Amino acid sequence: MHIRVTGVVIENDHILLLNQDTGSGRAWSLPGGKVEEGESLGTALVREMREETGIEVAVGRLLYVCDYLPGDIHVVHITFEAKRTGGSVGDVTEGVDSRPIRSAEYVKLTDLPSLGFSDKFGQLAMAGFPSVGSYMGAKSNIGL
Repeated sequence: MHIRVTGVVIENDHILLLNQDTGSGRAWSLPGGKVEEGESLGTALVREMREETGIEVAVGRLLYVCDYLPGDIHVVHITFEAKRTGGSVGDVTEGVDSRPIRSAEYVKLTDLPSLGFSDKFGQLAMAGFPSVGSYMGAKSNIGL
């Protein structure tokens, strides 16, 4: 099983997306990537956002978890809300992604369906992802 984290950064009715070949026929995707061995979900998201978009983020609410089962592989996608804390959009680290990133840009939320995102995702994003969970960090951080 593979674990991937992605981040949703929304500012002024725009969402931060990557323009790259996703392998799914869609050119636009949420920034994020593989969680490395021994890396927490939050640390992975901060690293991936910096590498792929150029911005520093603080990890926010857990938005959703979904499975991707392309053949013999099981990928779990964990998506978090993220808040920009610094950096410059577009200051992408070259060569860190297996699929070259053409750009990192803020796109209007209303444009999500035309970029290949589901109507449901667009509706949830425009509504601010109501009724979502939270990320508690490492199990040891919360005394479990």
